[in-house]
Amino acid sequence: MLCAECAPVITSLFLKLLGQMASGTVQTSNPSSRPTVLVQMANALYALGNFTVFCFKSISSLTTKGVQRGTLLPAAYQIGVQSIPVVALTGLFIGMVLAVQSYFQFHQLGMENRMGAMINITLVRELGPVLAATMLAGRIGSAIAAELGTMRVSEQIDAIDSMGISPIRYLVVPRVTACLFLVPALTIVADLVGVAGGFLYSSLALNIDAAQYFYNSKEYVTGFDLATGIIKSVFFGISIGLISCYHGFHCRVGARGVGRAATGAFVSAFVIILLLDLLLGIALDTIYFQFNPGGNSLL
Repeated sequence: MLCAECAPVITSLFLKLLGQMASGTVQTSNPSSRPTVLVQMANALYALGNFTVFCFKSISSLTTKGVQRGTLLPAAYQIGVQSIPVVALTGLFIGMVLAVQSYFQFHQLGMENRMGAMINITLVRELGPVLAATMLAGRIGSAIAAELGTMRVSEQIDAIDSMGISPIRYLVVPRVTACLFLVPALTIVADLVGVAGGFLYSSLALNIDAAQYFYNSKEYVTGFDLATGIIKSVFFGISIGLISCYHGFHCRVGARGVGRAATGAFVSAFVIILLLDLLLGIALDTIYFQFNPGGNSLL
């Protein structure tokens, strides 16, 4: 029992020490020198600890208290409705670019009628979710980080806290919830528009037979392919929401701090999206072939 009670105190002291090292308040033998590798590692560990605590508080507030009334719809409108044109254009050009880039290789093999299968599998499994999430990280993530960063700099978040309102529940939870549900929905929009764009370019510009295009798409594209992209987009949405809000909440003072928060939110979200895409792709394929060694469609 004593160890269990002391563990939070020890962890807090350790994180405080790391924060002092990262901020340069810990005295070193040569204060004028650049940060050492140890200080940089302390900075990274401290940031990771802060982000972990921030995620725990956000998810705990969401699951225990829910979304505060009147905060979800504005966040959903900003994240979902206003992002539809950008996501639709992204999906359209993804489908058309895939058709352009794959036609020459398929034509050399005499398999241009099978282009529909390759375009649609690539679109719904990988490029659709990843590029849609990347565009949303740039548009939504930067906007959320800049908005919350401005509120932090102008002490609006402190004012909300002083009124007895939880800033996490009032500002973070609705944005994370909107990202959780609307990023997958926007990914489906990108997939549908991308499929239409690839078909239109293939049939009108490349003279691919429409019946063969859709027949091969139906034969090779399975429900598991679509489910894979949607599952990935759920994790992408949560990551975009949490990372963006974290950078906004921990924004430094001044206009430069807000700019760095917006840039850091996009870069961090982009890297995490690529990492999650790799890990989820491996995990989902492993689970799928574990239960279905023959590789036949289960959906």
